Amino acid sequence: MPPRYIPSAAVLTLLLAACATQAPDAVSTAPDTPGFWWGLWHGFIFPWAWIGSLFSDNIAVYAVPNRGGWYDFGFFLGVTVLGGGSFFGSRRKAE
Repeated sequence: MPPRYIPSAAVLTLLLAACATQAPDAVSTAPDTPGFWWGLWHGFIFPWAWIGSLFSDNIAVYAVPNRGGWYDFGFFLGVTVLGGGSFFGSRRKAE
């Protein structure tokens, strides 16, 4: 992508992201609803949960309902930081 298109792509991405919303029935404030820590755990086990979900309808990779933004943040951290994210793919191999 030529450098002159990067600002346009960034603006288009932000405009599309501004349209995103979470379904109101997917967010709950009940005491037993998964929050940040469960999101962190679910993000960490995501690869195994995804494989399991291919073989069983009883396994889900994302808890619904959840507490909303904090669950999402924990899930994101679990997938990217605890799960390795792009860190392991970005290492240079010894030559």
